[in-house]
Amino acid sequence: MWLRWIRVLENTKVGLSSSSVSYEMSTWQPGASREALLRRACLLNRLRGFFAARSVLEVDVPLLGKSSITDVNIDSIAVTVDGTTGYLQTSPEYFMKRLLADGSGDIYYLGKAFRDGEIGTRHNPEFTMLEWYRCNWDDHQLMTEVADLVNMLITEEHSSPMAVTKMSYGQCFIDQIGFDPHDADIERLRRLAVELGSSSWSDESRGNCLDLIFSLKIEPKLPSGIVIIHDYPECQCALSKISKNQKGQLISRRFEVFIDGLEIANGYLELTNIDEQVNRFKDDMQYRMQEGKSLRAIDQKFVDAVLSGLPSCAGVAVGLDRILMRALNATAIDQVLAFSWHRT
Repeated sequence: MWLRWIRVLENTKVGLSSSSVSYEMSTWQPGASREALLRRACLLNRLRGFFAARSVLEVDVPLLGKSSITDVNIDSIAVTVDGTTGYLQTSPEYFMKRLLADGSGDIYYLGKAFRDGEIGTRHNPEFTMLEWYRCNWDDHQLMTEVADLVNMLITEEHSSPMAVTKMSYGQCFIDQIGFDPHDADIERLRRLAVELGSSSWSDESRGNCLDLIFSLKIEPKLPSGIVIIHDYPECQCALSKISKNQKGQLISRRFEVFIDGLEIANGYLELTNIDEQVNRFKDDMQYRMQEGKSLRAIDQKFVDAVLSGLPSCAGVAVGLDRILMRALNATAIDQVLAFSWHRT
């Protein structure tokens, strides 16, 4: 529930609540204007040119699979296929890592992904995702390439590129709130979360409290242009490697990218240790049980692929619809999709 509450707040940041968006439910007309459709086509064409020039191979992977992810914060859409349960994929990640383990080299995917419960001014259950992996790169090298791509896609001809600002997650907290999140006591985080939210946050997890605080206290104050936040807390590692920063604190080699305060990408220095990966999956399963969510079996084919030898790599997923929103100064994702969920 906490994540959906944050999404309502995200909608509010752009001046619209999910309930205030007006849709003509009886009309057959698309939400996107012809200008938006043309801009999308141009954006996709330029994007493919960007990767072709850098010898990154485009791959096509299934939208429908027999397994899904265990992440408690992401809900997949289950479907029935030949009498058995399948899932629309929330991202191409697991299939792409199976390709990487088989020796594909640098690859990217451009296509649809699906997530349940994601409807609002910035969310649609079906959306366009760009995901790519660079072998033998670290997260900072990939951050530079993400900034280059975003500037190429958004900056108008003869215009100056957007400024790029990189800052650590910890420094953001120190600058805006006055304490280091990596060392902060859980009770301190909960007290602040209660002040920002409600008494229900008094027993929330460390990661959830940090997400709420970041969303309400730091995101609104991010500088304009492209902002890359890196070195997230260990508790928010997901599928990223764990390292130590210059202070000796454990951090996740993870980064997120924002354009003028709008989150558009999430990247990792990818975890390649299968034992650690399986332990994280088991933690996810335990948390899903505690939250009363349906369980998701661990994807054994993904586990086997990583066990066979996933190469050292950095990967990132980008929401292309949100980039298009920024390019067109749109206030709702419905304005850049031909037919959002409300129009189908």
